[in-house]
Amino acid sequence: MPSDTAPIPPYRLTLPTGRACGLVVASPHSGSDYPPQMLALSRLDRLTLRSSEDAFVEHLLQAAPTLGAPLIAARLPRAYVDLNRGSDELDPALIEGLRGQRLNPRVAAGLGVIPRVVAAGRAIYAGKISRAEAQARIDTVWRPYHARLATLMAETYAAQGVAILLDVHSMPHEVMASQTGRVPQIVLGDRFGGSAAPAVVAAIEAAFAAEGLRAARNTPFAGAYIAQAYGRPRFGRHVVQVEIDRALYMDESRIEPSADFDAFAALMARVLARIAPLGGADALQLAAE
Repeated sequence: MPSDTAPIPPYRLTLPTGRACGLVVASPHSGSDYPPQMLALSRLDRLTLRSSEDAFVEHLLQAAPTLGAPLIAARLPRAYVDLNRGSDELDPALIEGLRGQRLNPRVAAGLGVIPRVVAAGRAIYAGKISRAEAQARIDTVWRPYHARLATLMAETYAAQGVAILLDVHSMPHEVMASQTGRVPQIVLGDRFGGSAAPAVVAAIEAAFAAEGLRAARNTPFAGAYIAQAYGRPRFGRHVVQVEIDRALYMDESRIEPSADFDAFAALMARVLARIAPLGGADALQLAAE
């Protein structure tokens, strides 16, 4: 396959006029700028490729900068580079020349840093891509995004004495519909306490509950690379992965906003307004807990 580097800037960043709180908000999977080379090489149509996107999540988070929190969102899609994977999560079934690669379950399923499949296990390409091409995607998309995210976390911590990253995603409704009992609409992942202090997670859960949303923790999504890499609760750096049921705001089959989209976006603005004070005056007390 020919080289498929991405000249498009890899993220959109909206900064607040002043760093008024210790919150950072991110949407690493809502990118939808598909490089033409990728579309030409893929065996899938654009709508099928988009099935793995957290479509429109960035738009649900637009209130963050008005509350004093930076908002960073991917431009390029998860099917091109998955920003919630480590740069070494390489798939030998997709990338030529890999030998002796130890596979974790995500990579084995085709969901490494360069994905082999989209939703329902549908293969993106007919064959393999070169190691050079995979590395180019990592160098031009993954590394700049994570360099900027790391800087945002460091700057926020320096200014506020705490940094709380909301890493926001969406989940297919059918995944949750298959659950038994009280089916959650929101899943908060803190890697079972490894990426955020209990008081932080409890306060975020309460913010969603105040809007009438049912929340659960860590099942079936406990947090992946970003939570693992950036969450250091003992040192005042907290990460909570937020998964939102797509049925709350979009038509999943057509990948279009639903009639309820604006109302749900307003709801999310209220949730963020409740969460933002966690990184304000109460930040040091929260970190101590």
